Amino acid sequence: MKNIAIITGLLVVLLGAGGCEEELLETQPTDKYNEGNFWESEAAVEAALSGCYNPLTADGLFGGDATPLWEETATPNAYNYSNAMGFNLIAEGRQQSSNGGIIAQRWHDSYVGIGRCNTFLANVDRVEMSEDIKTRMKGEAHFLRGLYYFMLENYYGGVPLILDEPNPDTQSDLSRTPREEVVAQIIQDLDSAALVLPLNYSGGNVGRATKGAALALKARVLLYEASPLFNPSNDITKWQAAADAAKAVMDLSEAGYGLYDDYRELFMPQNENNKEVIFDVQYIFPGLGTSFDLIGKQYNTNAPLLGLAQAYDMKNGLPASDPLSGYNEEEPYANRDPRLYATIFYPGDTLMEQVVDEDRFAVTGFGMQKYTIYDEGPAPAGMSDLKSGQSETNYIILRYADVLLMYAEAMNEFSGPSPAVYDALNKVRQRPSVNMPEIVPPHTQEELREIIRHERRIEFAGEGYYYNDIRRWKTAEDVLNAPIYTYNGSQIEVRTFNPARDYLWPIPLTETDLNPNLEQNPNY
Repeated sequence: MKNIAIITGLLVVLLGAGGCEEELLETQPTDKYNEGNFWESEAAVEAALSGCYNPLTADGLFGGDATPLWEETATPNAYNYSNAMGFNLIAEGRQQSSNGGIIAQRWHDSYVGIGRCNTFLANVDRVEMSEDIKTRMKGEAHFLRGLYYFMLENYYGGVPLILDEPNPDTQSDLSRTPREEVVAQIIQDLDSAALVLPLNYSGGNVGRATKGAALALKARVLLYEASPLFNPSNDITKWQAAADAAKAVMDLSEAGYGLYDDYRELFMPQNENNKEVIFDVQYIFPGLGTSFDLIGKQYNTNAPLLGLAQAYDMKNGLPASDPLSGYNEEEPYANRDPRLYATIFYPGDTLMEQVVDEDRFAVTGFGMQKYTIYDEGPAPAGMSDLKSGQSETNYIILRYADVLLMYAEAMNEFSGPSPAVYDALNKVRQRPSVNMPEIVPPHTQEELREIIRHERRIEFAGEGYYYNDIRRWKTAEDVLNAPIYTYNGSQIEVRTFNPARDYLWPIPLTETDLNPNLEQNPNY
């Protein structure tokens, strides 16, 4: 496989387009690919583009054992008792530049992806092939580069902005580009991608970036830019831009997006790439899998917390704390929002035909059901232990419910409660398998803001979205400076969050050691 030079920690290493390594020789052998003879065929271009997608599955991004699921454990929703990838250090406010784990890996893997995209864009025109296909492929590379840079600026702030193929002579000592300039480049990349990408694919091309994916990621980037963390002056034009971007996805009727009827089945491998999925990371056994099933069923390193279980409203739409809700202390999880039963296992629940007692998930008493194949019945034949704990369920980066709630949030912040806000919010609440009561007027903007934020917590519980939500809302300093509890109210620990420091991650020490021009984030 072709050696593509990529930036790793802003130093150049040589990796194959799919991750393989081989030694560079001064001569150019005729029996293997090298920099001199690679860019000569359409097959080579396909391989190089596959290399651009490959980092999505890396430990620092959306793959590894269960990285996106562990991100939930940096929130009040879940607990990572083993500190896998360093997420519990983040939850406790004890992360440092020297920690390694996710803080070092996310930087590394994002730049791996950027380097590959830059190499692809710099060389693809050397190959004679269909211009239509080539243009589409460039759009995919622009989308992926935008996604990788979003992962960097969102967690670290300003980062070196590199748009050329890797060159250690010019790139190894770059200083940090202001975050706003990085965001501007992300939007430019996503706009370029949206202009040329198709609405959908068929056959073996399913899973590639689409026009809808580019527009949905743009909506997410702009929503974050409008939120309190990055928009302290509350410039409402930023909320308008985010709303417009989300609406552009909603208006793509030809793409066929919609809410999948069954909330639980949405996350099952047999229903992958359904109409709600806008962009996901493709996994398949035995070629490439994760440990999502194993983590959820056995290791319990994304153990749900009591606070999450209590956050689900009653089926009548009232919080359990409301005297009129019908809450029963003897059956605390009866008659709740159906998404509870599709997301977590709780004491008294049924898992694989056995009643869940307080010892089944010994960490908190709760287990995460979402993103596993396990349910109250027996495991699907050939889908669990026969695969040595490997999961092939795709991880969904962008789904249509998120677009609807992004639109509702942005419109409410821009212009206050309106029929459009209520409509988008209620579509998510009234998916057939959920069918929670409508949220009906009147509400103040502040009241509807809290309703939308609560809806996001419930709809996306276990998916790793909530950490970024509490950061961008600047509520992390409230919800993370608090104790966390097991199912019976036993305290596990008291978490801390320093608002003067913890909203951004530190630049990894490995990177500042290599490049002293990388200024560290405040208070690290």
